[in-house]
Amino acid sequence: MSTVDLPSASFAVRVPDAELEPEPLEPDQIVSGTPEVTGKVLWESADGTRLRGIWQITPGVVTDIEADEMFVVVSGRATVEVAGGDTLELGPGVVCVLREGDRTTWTVHETLRKAYAIGC
Repeated sequence: MSTVDLPSASFAVRVPDAELEPEPLEPDQIVSGTPEVTGKVLWESADGTRLRGIWQITPGVVTDIEADEMFVVVSGRATVEVAGGDTLELGPGVVCVLREGDRTTWTVHETLRKAYAIGC
């Protein structure tokens, strides 16, 4: 993940306009389509256990093993199936919490952008 130079003081970023950088998926994560991921880490704790940033994925179907994360969808739509759990419908304004180790399948219907906090 790429980071942006920001002061150590408080800051604000306009999520829809943030320039993101490629974060290639592992080939075995892609189930169908040609999804592309981009992102930007805005802040990282000194020990690397907590991250705050912006992430985006284009349409397709991918699998993942999740971190302890809370995020807000800014734009786009996706359905996230949590193995052994619920199916989550994501869209603008939706807050989602994923647990460390959740095995998920993301079906991205429209390019999805989110602002996230990992290691809350």
